[in-house]
Amino acid sequence: MTTATAILQMICPDQPGLVRELSGWVAANGGNIVHADHHSDQGAGLFLSRIEWQLEGFGLPREAICPTASALAERLGGQYKVNFSDVRPPVAIFVSKQDHCLLDLLWRTRTGELPMQVPLVISNHPDLGALAEEFGARFAHVPISAANREEAEARHLELLAEHGIELVILAKYMQVLTPAFLESFDPPDAFHRVINIHHSFLPAFQGAQPYHRAWERGVKLIGATGHYVTEQLDGGPIIAQSTVPVGHRDEVPDLIRLGRDCERLALARAVRLHLKRQVMVYRGRTAVFA
Repeated sequence: MTTATAILQMICPDQPGLVRELSGWVAANGGNIVHADHHSDQGAGLFLSRIEWQLEGFGLPREAICPTASALAERLGGQYKVNFSDVRPPVAIFVSKQDHCLLDLLWRTRTGELPMQVPLVISNHPDLGALAEEFGARFAHVPISAANREEAEARHLELLAEHGIELVILAKYMQVLTPAFLESFDPPDAFHRVINIHHSFLPAFQGAQPYHRAWERGVKLIGATGHYVTEQLDGGPIIAQSTVPVGHRDEVPDLIRLGRDCERLALARAVRLHLKRQVMVYRGRTAVFA
């Protein structure tokens, strides 16, 4: 059985001795470090660190780790987050009518590949209700339009709070989240809480019918991008991308089929990296400690 671990993510101004400072804090409390990844961005003047250590034998109880790390981050002038490997956070999946990404995420959750719970699926259409409920998730149909967007997003926030949702995944949810929603659920910092799948390499072929336009251009490679959501449409920090080659014999249906495969894979990778606390965001980009 895998031993439970604690994971500390820290972003702070770069300065000498930070690796010693952070690893020394873990060691001083009797922690056995199993992974340690660091990155110094000299241009940004920032230091990013991810340290994971075994909880067994650690000198601090779980409830004391976060306050102690908070004091450390305050002294270093940085941002931090502490998570535990044996905690499966509650996640909500937003969908519209396409089912391939939803089904893939639910299957990977059921098999244990994605360490999360999915108690809630929200959709602006009723089509995928039976699928969500088959996997034990509550399905909430919340119609949304320009006329009722504020009311609908208020209902979304109620549902997210009711289920204690930590992460929202947009699995082909064909709606744009408003700045007001993001400000309420995902205030800007280094640890985002909303992930989207985009149907191409960002920023190419944005908008409607991306595979049709890719086919018209005769592209030889198509892909999908898993990224965090920000107020900038399809401009959030990129977490993972997937690609597949295409040839001159491939027609639009082939590109759609291959593109869906890319979407499933890129989204699953992005979600897993997030859940494993291997992603850190700074200055609109990501450092992925994979």
